[in-house]
Amino acid sequence: MAITFPTTLDTLTDPTASDKLNSVTVPHATQHADLNNIVEALEAKVGVDGSAVSTSLDYIVKAATGIRLFAPREKWNVAASAATGTISVDLKTAGAWYFTSDATANWTLNFRGDSGATLDSLVGVGESVTVAFLATNGGTAYYASAFQVDGSSVTPIWSGGSAPSAGNADSVDAYIFTIIKTAATPTYEVIASLTQFA
Repeated sequence: MAITFPTTLDTLTDPTASDKLNSVTVPHATQHADLNNIVEALEAKVGVDGSAVSTSLDYIVKAATGIRLFAPREKWNVAASAATGTISVDLKTAGAWYFTSDATANWTLNFRGDSGATLDSLVGVGESVTVAFLATNGGTAYYASAFQVDGSSVTPIWSGGSAPSAGNADSVDAYIFTIIKTAATPTYEVIASLTQFA
């Protein structure tokens, strides 16, 4: 038979004690060939130590644990637009966001999975996500003045004890948020900081 693994699982026919080696239904040689092909497919899927084949499990596990990298890579969503209005921070897109044009008004950040997935559906109780949000300010400074998770308001607690009441002119303001899901209702604790880069 032609094997189908790893696309689908193969179904083999087991011989019985009374089957002859030249059985018409499953010849002995065919069973050996099928098993050989399946073992080879399994080895290809698992991969050898240090595999460079990007579809092998050896390669995928090493990449996921960061062993193949000198430093972990972070996916950024770089937007050549201004921070303003309500900004949906879609964490299925990226965990780091950078708005490169000068902000035009204060803005609200709404943390979510994306338009079809809530953050609640992606983060379990006792888990957290950390988000970087960089906003460019020109001569007139604006800032993130309100915060939401899945469209519901949250009040972060801030490094230094006070929420910012203004942005920094002619700077890039870097906000860091850690959103901790503390209960299934859902309930979140958001800790935040703001640092000026000029």
